[in-house]
This record gives sequence, structure tokens and C-alpha cells, in this order.
Amino acid sequence: MAQFDLPVPELEAYAPEIDEPADFDTFWSQTLVESRAHDAAPTLERADTGLTELVVDDLTFPGFDGQPVKAWLTRPARHDAAADAPLPAVVEFVGYGGGRGLAHDHLSLAAAGYAHLVMDTRGQGSGWGHGGDTPDPVGSGPASPGFMTRGVLDPATHYYRRVFTDGVRAVDAVRRVEGIDPARVAVAGTSQGGGIAIAVAGLVPDVAAAVPNVPFLCHYRRAVQISDAFPYGEITQYLAVHREHEDAVWRTFSYLDGVSFARRARAAGLFSTALRDDVCPPSTVYAAYNQWGALGETAPDKAIDVYPYNRHEGGQGYRFAPALSWLAKHL
Repeated sequence: MAQFDLPVPELEAYAPEIDEPADFDTFWSQTLVESRAHDAAPTLERADTGLTELVVDDLTFPGFDGQPVKAWLTRPARHDAAADAPLPAVVEFVGYGGGRGLAHDHLSLAAAGYAHLVMDTRGQGSGWGHGGDTPDPVGSGPASPGFMTRGVLDPATHYYRRVFTDGVRAVDAVRRVEGIDPARVAVAGTSQGGGIAIAVAGLVPDVAAAVPNVPFLCHYRRAVQISDAFPYGEITQYLAVHREHEDAVWRTFSYLDGVSFARRARAAGLFSTALRDDVCPPSTVYAAYNQWGALGETAPDKAIDVYPYNRHEGGQGYRFAPALSWLAKHL
């Protein structure tokens, strides 16, 4: 795949007008009020991993509509929640089709001294990795294979309304765990996980930092216009059959666009993009990055790492050291 999107100088200035509904904030505030009414504390059960320097808890918290969502919470074993200074935390969201995996799959951030919560993605976990444990009990109308068009005719029924709400409630949950500093919480993720992190940073403006890597779920219209790659291709596939639903589909996605969430973010944001990425095209990433914190009184700290020769893999392991530096600076 050659570079196919806008030249870098145009990407750096790319700030398209998007179709943001007038009741965007009302829609999401009501959604969160309804889900936060289910105020059960998270439950933790120690996982038997055989690890000596880290401990992992199988954590369950109430997500959208109070529905149970699973997560792994990994922390340094030598930290005493009652006696030591509280830990900063990173809430991580998983890429498309994956789940939280196994208890020992996510160790690096805890080894660096953070509490690390990895949220399961409802209904996913069978596309790659080591599986997931959270069902999505909500049904939907006709949809193309995948998750993009589940409940697509109404923003209230769309799959990502539930997932983004789960993400917010994951932050709520980790803030209630003894020994974690609620003021020092970051959100992170790659691809779908990066898109969820952007949404959560827009909905929970007091998170301290965000690290979206090659984020998905931003500027859907642009993605569909310039790339046939999936998962955005699920939208094209659906509309190729349901021609009569075009207006309803784009209305729904106007409530779910990462650009709108990015405008409301207040956290320090470290993005990444790859110039040959046809899954999450660079212009869709820059559309969110360039609007990061635009509605705030002061501009948050932000930066973007660009990989000219890579596709959707982006920086992979090379992202870890910059992310640690970013987290250390802002947490």
C-alpha cells in the first residue's frame, strides 16, 4: 500500500466540518446518567497467575444499563494499598475483534508502576488474541457482519453507544479501587481501543492523559469515501443493500464520531498515525487530533507520532517508550 491520503502539510491543517447534532451533549449526558444510576461497586477476585512481582484481579463492573463488564486489573505486588501512596492508573481498551485475553497478557504497564485496567469489549473476543468474557445482551435489527452496523438506524440502539458507556464506567470503576489515585487516570488503546479512548476522554474530561494509537471510529464519512478496508467497509456493505437508510445511518454516526469527542477532551493527548494505513486513514486520525480540546478554554498538551512507511500496525512496540514518557509527564 502506497501513501494514498492527503500530503502531510494538508493533514496537519485538516479540520473538516462534521455533522454534529445539536443535542450531542444532551444525548450523552442522559446516557451516562442512566448508566451511572447502577452504582454497584466493582468486584475484584484475585487471579491465580503464578506471578510474583505483579498481582492480577478479575474485576467486574456495571457498564451500560448496569450490565456486567469484565476487566483485568494488574498492579505491582509490592504496593500496599493501605500504606503506600496511591497508584496512577491506565485504563486500556482493546482493538476490534479482540477481548481482554488471559490474565498474564498485559504486564508491561504494571511492571512500570501503574495500575493497569484492561476492559473487555462486549460481544467481542473471538477475532484474535486469547478471547473475551463479556457478552452483549442487547439485540439489534438487520446488520452487516461485524459490529459497525448493529443498531445503526438509531443512535440510542447502536452498539458503540453501549461500548463507549462501558469505557466511561471502566474509569469510574478503577477510581473506586482502594490504592488508586482517582485524579491520576489515563485512557489508552490501539485502533478500536484508540477510538474508545478518544470517546471516553471526551465524556470524562477530568482524565489526565490519553494515548490513542492509530485510532479507529473517527470521521466515518471520510473513511468510507477513501477506503474500502474493513471495518469501515461494513458501513459500505450495509448501505449497498439498504440504500433507503443512508440518512438514518449517517445521523446515527454523527453521535459517535471521534472528532466530536476529541473537541470536548481536556486530557493531554498523545496520538499516532501511519501514512499507509487504509484501515484508519491518516486524515481521519488528524481530523480528531487537530480538533483535540478545541472547545476548552485552554489548549491541552498534545502530540502525534507519524509513521510514513507503516500501515495499520503503526509503531507497534516502538510506541511503548514514548507512551511511558508521556504518562510519566502527565500522571
